[in-house]
Amino acid sequence: MNRLTLFNAAVRPDQALIERFGRLNTPSISDNLERNHGCVGVHAVGACLTALGITTIAGPALTVRTRPGDNLVVHKAMDLAQPGDILVIDAHGEVTNAILGEIMCRYARSRGIAGIIVDGAVRDCEAIGSGILPVFARGVSHLGPYKSGPGEIHGAVNIGGMTVNDGDIVVGDADGVVVVPAWRAEEAVHAAEAVVEMERQQVSDIDNGTLDRIWIDEVLEVKTVDEIQRYRTA
Repeated sequence: MNRLTLFNAAVRPDQALIERFGRLNTPSISDNLERNHGCVGVHAVGACLTALGITTIAGPALTVRTRPGDNLVVHKAMDLAQPGDILVIDAHGEVTNAILGEIMCRYARSRGIAGIIVDGAVRDCEAIGSGILPVFARGVSHLGPYKSGPGEIHGAVNIGGMTVNDGDIVVGDADGVVVVPAWRAEEAVHAAEAVVEMERQQVSDIDNGTLDRIWIDEVLEVKTVDEIQRYRTA
């Protein structure tokens, strides 16, 4: 019952690339991934990001799949993690039992883990929200976890409806979590940086009263009520 399937760890992405993603936000990234690579329903726990004085986390995914409500393999993953890793824990979206709490978060921090994403529940939210570690979760439960296994590490997982592979780049902020497939990372960071610059210009145009909104009329076919009624009575 307590079997661990340990896949080969992925090649870690370039640190400079991770740092570029860390200067972006999740909407600018997901807008350039067909708006289809977000982890729906997984959000930062309390004010953990604000308490840490950061807005965004970014790092390579260390993937973990566990039985709902069980954290045995999560403990093992923490021991295998390298500094800067983000644990991505597939707990099947089940929120009855917490997968981790304050003690495990403190241990993760001591290991240099950059953050934890849990498609499941956590507990000790006040402590986590005070700024121990960036943690994102689907829910909260005071009920503790089991430690029976089984589980997998470094394999493909599903978080909030999205497949995540070991070594993919994970970015989290106040809007949630987005995952960039490793093979698309270079393309995605260039595109997202361009979006951020475009949006900066739009904000400036709004403040200056010069924003061009002509695109709305170009894509809308406007029919007045009078035109519709004349058509119906013709």
